[in-house]
Amino acid sequence: MSETEHRDVIIIGGGPAGSTAARYAAEKGIDVLVIDGRDPIGSPLQCGELVPSNDEMRRLCPDVPDIDDLFKTPQKAISKLSKEMHIVPPSGKPLKFAFEGLILNRVIHDEELVKLARKAGADFLLDSYVQRIEENTVILRDGTRYSAKVIVGAGGHNDPLRRDYWDESSTKIPVKFVLMEGDFGNAVELHFGSMAPGGYAWMFPKSNCANIGLGIQRNFSKGRNLNSYTEDFLSNYDGEIKFTGAGSLPMSGTIKKFVKGNYLLVGDAAGMVLPSNGAGITIAMIGGRIAGQVIAEHLHNGTSLHDYEVIWKRQMGKVMRNSKRSFKIGSLFFRLPDKILNLLFNRFTKVIIWRAVTCRRMFWLL
Repeated sequence: MSETEHRDVIIIGGGPAGSTAARYAAEKGIDVLVIDGRDPIGSPLQCGELVPSNDEMRRLCPDVPDIDDLFKTPQKAISKLSKEMHIVPPSGKPLKFAFEGLILNRVIHDEELVKLARKAGADFLLDSYVQRIEENTVILRDGTRYSAKVIVGAGGHNDPLRRDYWDESSTKIPVKFVLMEGDFGNAVELHFGSMAPGGYAWMFPKSNCANIGLGIQRNFSKGRNLNSYTEDFLSNYDGEIKFTGAGSLPMSGTIKKFVKGNYLLVGDAAGMVLPSNGAGITIAMIGGRIAGQVIAEHLHNGTSLHDYEVIWKRQMGKVMRNSKRSFKIGSLFFRLPDKILNLLFNRFTKVIIWRAVTCRRMFWLL
């Protein structure tokens, strides 16, 4: 049996949630080790790459403090700045909204988050896979063992800590996307209707290509698979495909409990994705910062790890509740025939639709 190395905190997964948690814990002098099976972190690409600008985040999540300290996106990680979002029904006639979004080079973005965490003092172990967690010990596939006072699951919806110690299920939406070469303008597009039953399709323009894809709820798909829906949607665009990716998004909102003993979940592993719009990168980073700060307080001063849940609810509870409500209502509406949806997407409902997408109450009195 190999000798066990001891650390203060082990974080499984070095994506936006894990790297951010590592950064904020390490800034407080905590000995942090991040373990990730990828090398480099950020590859392969698994998402649509759109995040709101910092100013948009202040509007979307008004209870989250110090936005500029949390989101330090360097210019080299931004492929394009978009100032308009189109919400597109099956008819193809968009509702247009002012929205400042950053379409990322996601690989560079995640590598920069790792650099911030390393600069703060966190260590990273890459190309290493966690086999299981036993009490305070993380055991890798090669038999290497690490122990820690606190263990964080930030490994996405298949995180091993969640898999083995949480039994709460989540609705997962499979997604598939491509990077297609060409000039696709400056507006980001979200498409709703039968082209992506129970989910949505997207086109996010980049500097010399676009990230185009969709996600569906399988129980709405009438026997058709994701590949079939993706091929149909991509046929609306012209360009050479230079990359194809796939993944899965938890779309039930956050799970009930993030903390069990000295175990914490963060990011996709905790369901930190806004169901009404699929936003996960920035939301995971909000959760990561709270987790890192609470862990540091816990190890230095003995405060409860459950403060993580309390602070999350204070900063993001209202936004997540509104988003979950909009997703449930939307799931009912999007079962309607396309011709009905076309009628429902109009200048009179425009404000309601925008409130749903931006995680506010759809109807002011509900």
